[in-house]
Amino acid sequence: MSFNPYVPRPIDRPTDVPLGAHVDLTSLDEAKIFAAPDDPADWPAWREQLARWRADARARLAYTGSHYDEITGDCFTVCLAWLWDETLYDHDRGVFTVEEFLQAARRDFGGFDGVVLWHAYPVIGLDERNQFDWYRDVPELPEVVRRFQAAGVRVFVDYNPWDTGTRREPGADAEEVGALAATLGVDGVFLDTLKEGAGELRKALDTVRPGLVLEGESRVPLARIEDHAMSWAQWFADSEVPGVLRAKWFERRHILHHTRRWHRSHLDELHSAWLNGCGVLVWESVFGVWVGWNHRDKAVLRAMRRVQASHAAWLRAEDWVPLADHAGSGPVYASRWTHDDQPLWTVVNRGDDHDGPWLLTDPRPGRFVDLVTGAELTVTGTADGRVAVGGPLPAGAIAAVVATDGPVERHEPPVGDPSFPARAAVRARVPWAPLAALPDGMVVVDGGRHELTVRHRVRETGLYGEAPYVDEWKPLPPRLHHTGTLRRPVRLGRFAIDTHEVTHGQYAGFLAATGYRPVRPERFTAGQGPADAPVTGVDLADARAYADWAGLRLPTEDEWQVAAEVGLLTRRDPLVWNLTESEHSDGRTRFVILKGGCAYRAEGSDWYLDGGPQPAEVSVKLLLTGAGLTRSASIGFRCAADLPGEGR
Repeated sequence: MSFNPYVPRPIDRPTDVPLGAHVDLTSLDEAKIFAAPDDPADWPAWREQLARWRADARARLAYTGSHYDEITGDCFTVCLAWLWDETLYDHDRGVFTVEEFLQAARRDFGGFDGVVLWHAYPVIGLDERNQFDWYRDVPELPEVVRRFQAAGVRVFVDYNPWDTGTRREPGADAEEVGALAATLGVDGVFLDTLKEGAGELRKALDTVRPGLVLEGESRVPLARIEDHAMSWAQWFADSEVPGVLRAKWFERRHILHHTRRWHRSHLDELHSAWLNGCGVLVWESVFGVWVGWNHRDKAVLRAMRRVQASHAAWLRAEDWVPLADHAGSGPVYASRWTHDDQPLWTVVNRGDDHDGPWLLTDPRPGRFVDLVTGAELTVTGTADGRVAVGGPLPAGAIAAVVATDGPVERHEPPVGDPSFPARAAVRARVPWAPLAALPDGMVVVDGGRHELTVRHRVRETGLYGEAPYVDEWKPLPPRLHHTGTLRRPVRLGRFAIDTHEVTHGQYAGFLAATGYRPVRPERFTAGQGPADAPVTGVDLADARAYADWAGLRLPTEDEWQVAAEVGLLTRRDPLVWNLTESEHSDGRTRFVILKGGCAYRAEGSDWYLDGGPQPAEVSVKLLLTGAGLTRSASIGFRCAADLPGEGR
């Protein structure tokens, strides 16, 4: 491996700013963050160079900023949410729970300004459905969007340009994105794997209505800041002395959302966002893997959001001075934002506990207070007529300083446990389905201990509950998409398993006998295909209902593998994935393990779900969706039962 995954790559690092008087600054056009000099004596010249670069760059591009005039409100904190997150969708009742989701967001994070409803990756590629189908086939989704918007939360969909191997639309992707935005009534589009969506995509959204936002992933090109009002500041490394985000410096109204998706501490992103008047991306379930925020970081974000709500106009003000009014020593840094001649200082402590001056500034009428806690600050005059403002500031803490005569609400300091709030992905209980005699079509597998080798593709979903890239920057080949191997001992009871998958004909008999109807009927086609073909159009609940009626259950992934490896399983035509009784949940994401492979394979991208025939040792993690979307022509099942003999 040619890089260290735990440190930023050169492309992620901040860009040094040349301080020479006549040096060419166009190299700064491609920066993510402008690195700040270590020596405070260089900061005035550094700020002058930033101002010179900005004026030159805006002139070179004939920049107007007119797109920002069409956008109302700010969007500091965005949550990237799996559409079928268990806090957003009740899988048992088949209904969306938007209000409960937002209530939890207010409690934990102080609320969200926006939410990205991520929907297809990592399940896309299961069958020929394309990314637009995975949105369109949720009939109540426009109403879900309206419920978010009624609560003051903007809604974004995502666009996956790499989706070229599934069903093709009659029109170009840009047309379909525009049509989807119009149908759902969303506020913008997040661009997966794209830094920009200029040209036809921008034109398509402008046709729908002015002010729809495009947000690119990672560094937005300088020329596209004009028509991309937000950008996804993913894997941006700051300098030791906090630097300046290039896109925000260029256009004060541009909002970046800091995120390092696999990190278990988000304090660095929060500090950078705070000093740059920007936002963060909250992403706790990363494509089905739990990477939750710790209590300290949640408390810091709640405090930030209170000030962002009351002082948004300051954080987009033209009069912004980074590394302003430094007290002379120590790692306490501030940005000064002035609106209507009133300054606001956003302050961070990047070092240990501090008790002393934070700012060295001119006297102001009123008293200096910290809006984060409501505490009045210590003010001491200096020999040159300025005042030193400060007090205790714990390690990692933030503050927001204003001078005021008015009342200030008191708040508890934003503190909390910084340890990772681990969650286990727990496998659902396997039902007990004893058989006294072996039915036709089943074979016996003796119980006992087995040493299993399980292979799976290592991608962002992991396999069970583990985060595959803890505290890494950006996972890249060879760590991304390679084949991983697990070796584990299992002890199985004696069991029986179907030699073949359940057929449409058999499932039709179950329907006739029971009148079974699923909670969500969409895509439920079981019993409607050729009588001798494997039943498809079922989800896990549908398969379990059949098995329970038959006095059976589904095999676990381990039972399926053991039986397949000794040649006891036969596959029907067409080849379909087999559901297993290996459903897991971490309380946010439900998933099931599929075995056996299928006839369909989406080609053209590593981001697609695995397809094609697969050997017995291969396991695939399928995130469970709602509204019947898990039902597929590529998924069927077979049954199993427990037999007398060696117990589990």
